[in-house]
Amino acid sequence: MISKKNLTTEQQNYFQDLLKIAVNDSQILVQALTHSSVGTKDNERLEFLGDRVLGIVIAEYLYHHRPTEQEGGLAKRLAHMASKDILASIAVKIGLHKIIFLSKSEENGGGRANTTILADCFEAVIAAVYLEYGFDVVRKLILACWDDHLCSDGAPPVDPKNILQEWSQANTLSLPEYRVISRTGPAHQPLFEVAVYIFGYQIVTGQGSSKKLAERHAAQNFLAQIGLVNDK
Repeated sequence: MISKKNLTTEQQNYFQDLLKIAVNDSQILVQALTHSSVGTKDNERLEFLGDRVLGIVIAEYLYHHRPTEQEGGLAKRLAHMASKDILASIAVKIGLHKIIFLSKSEENGGGRANTTILADCFEAVIAAVYLEYGFDVVRKLILACWDDHLCSDGAPPVDPKNILQEWSQANTLSLPEYRVISRTGPAHQPLFEVAVYIFGYQIVTGQGSSKKLAERHAAQNFLAQIGLVNDK
């Protein structure tokens, strides 16, 4: 029988510093930090809830602070800010990667630097904070962590897949078709290669740690090839 985990002193101090409130040992916070490789009650269900909590907090902020921006622009900002890349980068910035419960094999395989693991854990922590301490506390946490992104005055970020689709439609071409052509690497750190096809044009590929990310890179590379964007 697997014994019940508890927050370590390091983890408890971490959450107290992060949330600016007293934090007692909490099984829901333990669960939020527990990756499925450990074999105990993991954070996957909390990840589902955390994604929704993050979405409503950011959407509410954007709604109130960008009163003249249309729905399309708001949606693009939300999608960007709730992306795995942003979640993972903030997780590293606040040191969350240091306190996740991982199996030895997952840790030895680079799990603490894995974008998906970091993003999923951060979403689970958001859910756990919401359930344990309420909406006001989790809202304050999210707004503090996302401050640099929320305050950006630039144009809404645009997904290269959307740009490519709009370009193909404007030029009466076939819609882009994405196909996975290879998947390499261990299960915890896969590398996908995806090709994008548009009839009459050279096939272009892109790579990424997920199928979605590889598709975005393939679209970006296609746009660079036809001169619509640079490849940086």
